[in-house]
Amino acid sequence: MLEKMIFGRYIPGQSFVHQLDPRSKLSFVFLFIIAVFLANNTVTYAILLGFTLLVIYSSRIRLYFLINGLKPILFLIAFTFLMHIFFTREGALLLDWKFIKIYEEGLKQGIFISIRFLVLVLMTSVLTLTTSPIAITDGIEDLLGPFKRFKLPVHELALMMSISLRFIPTLMDETDKILKAQLARGSDISTGSIKQRIRAVIPLLVPLFVSAFKRAEDLAVAMEVRGYRGGEGRTRYRQLKWHWRDTVTMGLFVVLAAILVLFRG
Repeated sequence: MLEKMIFGRYIPGQSFVHQLDPRSKLSFVFLFIIAVFLANNTVTYAILLGFTLLVIYSSRIRLYFLINGLKPILFLIAFTFLMHIFFTREGALLLDWKFIKIYEEGLKQGIFISIRFLVLVLMTSVLTLTTSPIAITDGIEDLLGPFKRFKLPVHELALMMSISLRFIPTLMDETDKILKAQLARGSDISTGSIKQRIRAVIPLLVPLFVSAFKRAEDLAVAMEVRGYRGGEGRTRYRQLKWHWRDTVTMGLFVVLAAILVLFRG
């Protein structure tokens, strides 16, 4: 499952979403996260879900590929859904079987919160899949540019966020390799008691932390050798340009927000 984790990966392409300026994509996702909380009924959540599917279609990324790569997240969504079903005691009683009681409001809230969680994860995944780490760094730095007046280390913050995002799939791949190596030596963290599973995880965590610190040290040395000194006086090889696609994208968000406000219950 770890090798299928897609969060933090980048897939090159020539779709409409791929060609957007990273600033417009970052702004859109940030505003979309806020707009999600405008939905509060069946119609608005259906609009959110439909709009998210439209964005996925525009990115030319297969929905099956996205869902398959987000299986660990889907487990959390399913857990959240079940928590709302079993612990929300409002509305009409739909099912009363032994100790299980399901109420109408619990079912409704479980579905709504699950959709909200799902569209947020899908939208942020589309952002990372269609935008290279370098473009994300440049976009974040440009958007946070005004804060330089307040002595905020914008370039360093953008670089740290980009590096963190970039190393997520790398660490996942490293974890998968270590896990397979431990399984080959007879260690299995999926069986046994809780105490035995915890003890079996330790041989997995130690080499993972050692590898992570080694990669961080190698990266720091490489940056220092190449004379990296932060954002002061640095120029960019790739210049960001705002095109008509970006204006259309922000216009679509305005339309989406207006529709959500219009159909709020």
